[in-house]
Amino acid sequence: MSSHSDYGILKKVFIKSPEAAYINQELIDQQWEVLNYASRPEMNKAIEEYKHFKSLLSSRGAELLYFSANDEVSIDSLYCRDATIVTDHGVILCHMGKAQRIPESIACREDYLSHGIPILGEIKSPGCIEGGDVAWVDQDTLAVAHGYRTNDEGFAQLKEILHPFNISLIQVDLPHFKGPSDVFHLMSIFSPVDEYKAVVYSPLMPVRFRTELLDRGYDLIEVPEKEYDTMGCNVLAIAPSECIMVSGNPETKARLEATNCFVHEYDGEHISRKGEGGPTCLTRPLLRI
Repeated sequence: MSSHSDYGILKKVFIKSPEAAYINQELIDQQWEVLNYASRPEMNKAIEEYKHFKSLLSSRGAELLYFSANDEVSIDSLYCRDATIVTDHGVILCHMGKAQRIPESIACREDYLSHGIPILGEIKSPGCIEGGDVAWVDQDTLAVAHGYRTNDEGFAQLKEILHPFNISLIQVDLPHFKGPSDVFHLMSIFSPVDEYKAVVYSPLMPVRFRTELLDRGYDLIEVPEKEYDTMGCNVLAIAPSECIMVSGNPETKARLEATNCFVHEYDGEHISRKGEGGPTCLTRPLLRI
């Protein structure tokens, strides 16, 4: 088993339920506009959507672990990938680029320790990095964004933490796109679904990174422009060529299936689209085989 994969069979994963993140409708109503959500999530509908999402996660036998409720964090904590980076050598606590999310990584610490998962390191200010800006290209290579949520100092600190383990880092420059208030991560344009196969949105990909993937032999499954805003590129592998995506992206789904991928869908209006966090954002995978 390894943590250094974004496509292997999912064996253990941390998640955070709407009951622990949203808490109640009153908190949602207080925070959704301030946090730049597209519209107001509804608590009851979010709970129902999440039940189906959890059933898909566990369909391959994955053990589900739960982050706890915490008064110091916002409803954004539903998107639990962003607070930490997981390696075979322990967890790295992120320093979030979105100011309202900075308390999340510390809030996660006790949940990791209570399950016997060691803390390898911590990104500290002025460095910033978010888990959605980090993805495994292969077992020994980690792609890390440079954008509004992850900066050069965060990259440098991560590189130093990982140096003893011979893990190579590729820095990926992200475009300005919609600006610093938008939710735009590396995994908004790059989602591995198998060894050397990934869902991508090429119009926003840096040429150097896209070329690097092609040179490594990657098969790139292109998301059409009309399905980018509906989260067509946010795809979570639960096994090689088996993945979960938000419903409503039929062309991307068809392109995945044309490469022999099996696709599960869930209705994510209240847990994904309104907060712009798809299945990769809703999960913090720990172990895959």
